Amino acid sequence: MWDNVNKIQEKYAEAVEALMEEARSMLMAEGSTTADRLILIDTLERLGVAYHFEQEIEDQLQHIFKSHSEREDDYDLFITALQFRLLRQHHYFVSSSVFDKFKSEDNEFKETLKSDAKGLLSLFEAAHLRIHGEIILEEAVAFTTHHLKRMLQQLEPPLQDQVKRALQHPLHRGVSRIETRHFISFYERDDSKNELFLKLAKLDFNYLQNLYKKELHELTRLVESYLWGVAFHFKPQDSCARVAIAKCVQMLSTINDTYDRYATFEEADLFTEILERWDVNEIYPLPDYLKIVYKFLVSIYDDYEIEASKQGKSYAVCYAKETMTQVCKAFNKVLKWAMGQVELPTFEEYFANMMVTSCVYVIVSSAIPGVKSSSKETIDWLMGEPKIVAAAAKIGRYLNDLGSYERESKGKNLPIAVRCYMKQYGVSKEEALDKFVELVEDAWKDLNTEWMTETSMLARNIVAEQLLNYCRVAEVTYENSKMGFQVLKSIWLLSLLLSLWIPYSSDCVMLSAALNKYLAS
Repeated sequence: MWDNVNKIQEKYAEAVEALMEEARSMLMAEGSTTADRLILIDTLERLGVAYHFEQEIEDQLQHIFKSHSEREDDYDLFITALQFRLLRQHHYFVSSSVFDKFKSEDNEFKETLKSDAKGLLSLFEAAHLRIHGEIILEEAVAFTTHHLKRMLQQLEPPLQDQVKRALQHPLHRGVSRIETRHFISFYERDDSKNELFLKLAKLDFNYLQNLYKKELHELTRLVESYLWGVAFHFKPQDSCARVAIAKCVQMLSTINDTYDRYATFEEADLFTEILERWDVNEIYPLPDYLKIVYKFLVSIYDDYEIEASKQGKSYAVCYAKETMTQVCKAFNKVLKWAMGQVELPTFEEYFANMMVTSCVYVIVSSAIPGVKSSSKETIDWLMGEPKIVAAAAKIGRYLNDLGSYERESKGKNLPIAVRCYMKQYGVSKEEALDKFVELVEDAWKDLNTEWMTETSMLARNIVAEQLLNYCRVAEVTYENSKMGFQVLKSIWLLSLLLSLWIPYSSDCVMLSAALNKYLAS
């Protein structure tokens, strides 16, 4: 079977390569206006093929950034917001004051904007890259959300479908492969589409589908975990990183279930203590089921050590093991809080532990051998606990607490952050949940800020994107607490499976649309 797939892949690769050269020529063509170049770059990115032109796009945006203030007054809302979003997505800081011209003398957004659907959609997407203190973008979210919902039924496809998708899930917070699947379906119904770009996108999408299938074939019973790997790293050259993350997520799921559902206090303490020594010869005091878990965990890191050695990155092994040790200690602490063995913690104590149980450090470290550009400096930077890592950890854990509140709060004394907050500050469940929604938004602003600062320069192309993708998975997985964690997770998995394995077709688009309608209802 795989021989046939390999032959198909070769044909896809040849076709993609040929189309890439034509697309590259269009991207680099002289005489294009800034607006045209911005639209072209955005189209390539949303079609999921921009990774073929990373340097060309970076050169274009660098030039646009250096001269972006020269003709800003001539741009309408659509182009102004598009330029703002693209530059910020590529780590260039652009002041939100560029939107001041769209306000009237009474400091309200101009009446003429209320009927500009494309402009409003562009501003809505741009506003999700806001940072602390950008009041105009806070106002923009409310303004655009209100008017896009108001005009939604009067819009024509595919713009209507784009607006529906954006209101359900903003682009900046979406998982790349899912958003690409949606945009291809929008773009092929767009009268102004570029047929070459559309053909390139479909061929490239199918090429990646076959690659993912082959990788997953080698990872039996790891479907859900593998989807995390794809969400973090979708490019063909990132195969090792995808597989490593899949193994890591499966391991974390097993360890979490061990502490959460099976281990007694004494067993958990003993397991945690023995793990610190990382010696499989010391597992004799453990019960049989924990011996299996311990051997599984050690085998994962044995494979990690072999891969790290092959890539000349043996320095990552000690750090990776230490992150896993710390996670087990944190899970053990949660077990004691949950079962009332120790007093329910303060919110600050829970928060400190939460930074570890977010598993950000474990997941990021798992991919280091598979990411060519990572180095010893990457490890040193991570050990310094940078703000962008803290922001990602907050988003992941707060969204998890929101999504699983109803399920987990049924257990007596379970120290989820919401209950800790309710106890410490004497507020109701509704007030606590509202606060957590606010904390998630604050953490996104923190992440957006660090994304554009020099402090994240070292990790821009190494860790920062992984952290952003971690947050995107958290958003998609936990976004609607009313649906319940398991239901939402199943729908997300099905949606991503459609994106990865079902060839592009109208039937697939209809099924995806049905899923989205259910999510939005």
